[in-house]
Formats: sequence, structure tokens, C-alpha cells
Amino acid sequence: MYWIGIDNGTTGSIAVLNGTEAHYYEMPTKSEQSYTKSRQKVTRIDTVALENILSKYTESRCIIERPMVNPKRWKASASAIRALEATLIVLEKLGIPYQYIDSKEWQKAMLPRDMGKLVIINGVEKRKVEPAELKKASLDIARRLFPSVTPKKDGDSLLIAEYFRRFNLN
Repeated sequence: MYWIGIDNGTTGSIAVLNGTEAHYYEMPTKSEQSYTKSRQKVTRIDTVALENILSKYTESRCIIERPMVNPKRWKASASAIRALEATLIVLEKLGIPYQYIDSKEWQKAMLPRDMGKLVIINGVEKRKVEPAELKKASLDIARRLFPSVTPKKDGDSLLIAEYFRRFNLN
């Protein structure tokens, strides 16, 4: 049985764990002319390459980080949704069951609680964590947990897969 963790998006990654192995892949992408009228490139998931990666792990379960959807960040949201759709098509084609997870859920369990600056919001003390701080922490923790793999920019997919494995989510 394999647990697959997917950090959704064109800059995301894929981690595959079982009892003895850990595998890490950058999300395969390709760049092409945008579908809009303006001259610009878009980055898309390379579904053929993604299928080649995931076809080795058909006896698995997958958890995908829910995409960020924010109308104020339209281009990033559209990219995340396109990436998710491409990933889902490959998973469904291979018959790999999947479910979604919010980033805050796995981060709460897998990252240190004392990260960030302590701030007071509406009279309540909370920690404010910058995105770069989250990426650095996930990379450091993933490298300690999985010394045999070498994630480059963050360890999100590894920590998502490990969270999935530890808590055996259904």
C-alpha cells in the first residue's frame, strides 16, 4: 500500500510513501501559449509525465491539497484549478482513489506550533506565519523525516503523505 501526497499546482510536488520507501517528484509541467487573447505563456501539468509517475503506484490512496481559490488572485486561482483538474483526470484514469485536505489541517499536525510572530488580533493572541517561513519549516522537517529524498523548495507533499499515512485517513 502506498500513500500519495500531492501539493497541488504547477509548482507543486508529489510524494509517495510506504512502510520502507519514500519517493519525491516535482510536478511535471509544460509551458505553452495562453488560451487568452494576450501574448503570454501558461504553465500546465504534463499529464503524460504525471501518468508515467503515478502508474507505478496504482495500489495506493491519494490525498491532494485543496487548491487556493481567491477572486482577488484570479491568475493563481485559475492555474491551481487547471492543475487540479489535470491531476484528477490522471488519478481517475489510473483508478487511484483520492480525497482532499486543507493546508492548515496537515500543517497543524506536522509543523511546529511556535512558528511565527505573536500578534494580537481582536484582543486574541495568535501567531502570524509568513509563507516563506512555512516553506522553510516544511523543507527542514521533510529532510529530517526522509533523508533519502531531496526536495528542493519545500517538503509539503512529503508532509502531506506522512500525515495521511500516520492518521490513516479514509
